[in-house]
Amino acid sequence: MKTSDEVRNFTVEADDDGIRLDRWFKRHLPQIGFGTVSKWARTGQIRVDGSRAKPDDRLAQGQQIRVPPGGDAPHKKPKQKRELTKAEIEQAEAMLIEQTKSALVINKPPGLATQGGTNTFNHVDGLLDAYMEEGEEQRPRLVHRLDKDTSGILLVARTPGSAAFFSKRFSGRSAKKIYWALVVGVPDIRQGVIEAPLAKQPGSGGEKMHVDHEGGAPAKTKYRVVESAGKKVAWLELQPMTGRTHQLRVHCAAMGHPIVGDGKYGGKEAFLTGSVSRKMHLHARRLIIDSPDGGKLDVTAELPEHFAASMEQIGFDEGASDATPMRDDPPPNTREEKKQKARQHAKNYRKAQRGPRRARGGTGGKPKGRGGAKRT
Repeated sequence: MKTSDEVRNFTVEADDDGIRLDRWFKRHLPQIGFGTVSKWARTGQIRVDGSRAKPDDRLAQGQQIRVPPGGDAPHKKPKQKRELTKAEIEQAEAMLIEQTKSALVINKPPGLATQGGTNTFNHVDGLLDAYMEEGEEQRPRLVHRLDKDTSGILLVARTPGSAAFFSKRFSGRSAKKIYWALVVGVPDIRQGVIEAPLAKQPGSGGEKMHVDHEGGAPAKTKYRVVESAGKKVAWLELQPMTGRTHQLRVHCAAMGHPIVGDGKYGGKEAFLTGSVSRKMHLHARRLIIDSPDGGKLDVTAELPEHFAASMEQIGFDEGASDATPMRDDPPPNTREEKKQKARQHAKNYRKAQRGPRRARGGTGGKPKGRGGAKRT
């Protein structure tokens, strides 16, 4: 869309339902700066369904937006689609495992960064132009990320509206993500929950996290031992209930069982002897998430070559797990259940007191109040 010398009217499409007015301008008329949008709103020149609007007002599908003339910012040029090499296009196509009207699902290989950074030029975000179809103006966008050395499912939204939809599911924790990991040693408790708050480790430049019970952000991970090989190595299912940086890696190391190949958090102990690969063995195996197209998106990603080879060498059978989400915590007791629990507690207490009362009645024996209480 371009600015002009005339008043323009736009209809809010389904992809923009619920978006803020200022975000709508950034998405559809990026050449109009926030300052101009604020001024127009303050002076009543922007109208939504004929009424004055503020930049932070939420829009609804079908509403009419009146945009006044002008607002051009010639120095702001729309981002051009990047021309990819043949090798980059082939790399992008090889990762794609499923696509719908609203989403692209890729199986990210280990060693490929999700986004660019200092001296990082080959990354998933840089390959997304390969998924644009002829005539499409909206570039696919990432809605979550994986560590560079973590492989597996990565969801990419095809439209701004689906990006907002999926982001809400991830932030609201309704999306179910199940990871597979090989860890050093075998947890004594075969299934449980790791709750350890995480924070950036001082002196690491923000590149490393650690458990911080004082100032860390809450972090929770469910885990289950699928199989184990003696006391040497275990295959775990991991289900993060929060989305902290390096959460699974830090939590596994914190319980004394670092992920195989994760030298950053496990040190030398994270590497097994023999021919087991020194690459990290953490894989986003399955994702279950609501789809804006209706129903649920349920996708599974194959293991990378090094992980599959390690599984075979150790003797683990991939068929032993279908990466089913672990049961949620039981809901809080209802009022009636609380009453029943209180009545049972009172009954047990009265029963425990019978021994002391009888002892005080002169049976000749020693008081049994303490022993009676223990028995209940």
